[in-house]
Amino acid sequence: MSASASLSNQCGRVYLVGAGPGDPELLTLRAVRLLEKADVVVYDHLVSSDVLEFVNKTAERIYVGKRRNEHTMRQEQINTLLAKLGNEGKQVVRLKGGDPFIFGRGGEELETLHAHGVDFEVVPGITAASGVSSYAGIPLTHREYAQSCLFVTGHLKDGTADLDWPSLVRLNRTVVIYMGLGGLPEISRQLIAHGASANLPVAVVQDGTISTQKVATGTLATIADIVAQQALKSPCLVIVGEVVKLHHSLAWFGAKDKATATA
Repeated sequence: MSASASLSNQCGRVYLVGAGPGDPELLTLRAVRLLEKADVVVYDHLVSSDVLEFVNKTAERIYVGKRRNEHTMRQEQINTLLAKLGNEGKQVVRLKGGDPFIFGRGGEELETLHAHGVDFEVVPGITAASGVSSYAGIPLTHREYAQSCLFVTGHLKDGTADLDWPSLVRLNRTVVIYMGLGGLPEISRQLIAHGASANLPVAVVQDGTISTQKVATGTLATIADIVAQQALKSPCLVIVGEVVKLHHSLAWFGAKDKATATA
């Protein structure tokens, strides 16, 4: 189906759509057009209320959000639901925070749709690593500080750490950790134990790209205590690397409001 085609055909179809990191203005035009014409929208916890304002008022909304230790539906149930709706002839938007192919389990959902003969399309979104770091004034790569960037998930099973630590401590690399807030003390400890400097800069960004955004900065040795003192809560993104030094000079989001308030 072309980008300009309507959703009025008789066959069911599931659109796997990235909702971006939170700011509704970061949605793609394709995402907005699909939301306005959908029969059903199946959405996650990380999809902001402002993004949901674009949803067709007559569309059925199904919340399938998953939070730490709190799942509305298991992933297998979500997969089955999408296949069922598609086979009923519905035009379904499966709306996921960030980008559906970056720690969004989008590939698993499409495998189920393929197995059930349901047509689908993927609409990429701005992933949290890109959107949140941009709004925090932290470039993920920089000629002086970082020539590579690595995305990992910090969701540790049963409190254990099973990441590829040697790859995370290479020089001149930025590491972006999704779902790393709960395991931050252990992540920091492991990085230092595997050779990273205790003074390596770290930023933790809560509610990135929206009005409640907070940015806490410190080092591997101090960041866990700083985050605890500031009582940061999920959703948070952790950025580790020398590029974090640029935050204080490059942070722009909210700067206009602060300038107005002090004028």
